[in-house]
Amino acid sequence: MRNLTLKQIRYFDALARLGTFSAAAEACSVTQPALSMQIKEMEEGAGTALLERAPRGVRLTAFGEMVHLRAKAMLAILEDLDDLARTLGGEPAGKLRLGVIPTIAPYLLPNVITRLTQDFPGLSPILRESMTSRLIEELNDGRIDAAILALPVSEPALTEVSLFNEHFVLIRPAEDAEKPVPNRDKLREMRLLLLEEGHCFRNQALSFCDMPSTQPREMLDGSSLSTLVQMVGVGVGVTLIPEMAVPIETRSAAVSVARFRDPQPQRSIGMVWRRSSAMEAHLMQIAEVVRECGLTLRRTSGLTTLPGWRHN
Repeated sequence: MRNLTLKQIRYFDALARLGTFSAAAEACSVTQPALSMQIKEMEEGAGTALLERAPRGVRLTAFGEMVHLRAKAMLAILEDLDDLARTLGGEPAGKLRLGVIPTIAPYLLPNVITRLTQDFPGLSPILRESMTSRLIEELNDGRIDAAILALPVSEPALTEVSLFNEHFVLIRPAEDAEKPVPNRDKLREMRLLLLEEGHCFRNQALSFCDMPSTQPREMLDGSSLSTLVQMVGVGVGVTLIPEMAVPIETRSAAVSVARFRDPQPQRSIGMVWRRSSAMEAHLMQIAEVVRECGLTLRRTSGLTTLPGWRHN
């Protein structure tokens, strides 16, 4: 393939990942005809088709699959060079492409971004909110530098750094505030509202209740914790949410908050990044800021007033 350009490699990678010319063009911030022309030039240079075109999208040919593997490797090398350039200073600076899962982002990110911009004025955070599986994929592909999520992720190519733990609390209608807190056996008999498939918090809640994820459910599966809490407020059922979400999600809903008896359900929050990242020293500094913000959020959440509160 003669005269192959970096632009063509990036466009081809986006098209291979996203499956349509329109989505790839949007991701690359170019027009669809411009992207199509670059892909056509790649195919002419290769002397064979890279794609199978269909009305609803594209599929890589066998040759296209082999080219995409090498294209991803080339882009990863370029990302490593970019990472290396960003580590030349004594403190984090330049772009930081940071992924965060939805059950953390709205509650922790405001404090984290405020601290990062104060502590590292040369740093420019670029944020990406998505589910764990997508963030892991983007980390491995070099499209983000690090992610804040629930551990473990158990990916051999990634470094995991545990930052802090937080409990899950029970959200019930306000009129149930004086009722005994149900144990997991009783909870299984209640109408438990959960996040939809794909959220790791859903699996963690099911694990605490000892309920299989494949069990048929005639309950609400929501796309956000806010939806679940509001539904509890109108008497639809009960739900579990992480501590950090309580101040925001319960302020406009007629609900009560209760802690479970020990051992309480909890999750470990951490940061992950590629083991090969040249930014590791800087990412450790950033992880320490995230840890401090998480612990501060716990202390100021107001949950210390709940009976039997105990820090980890």
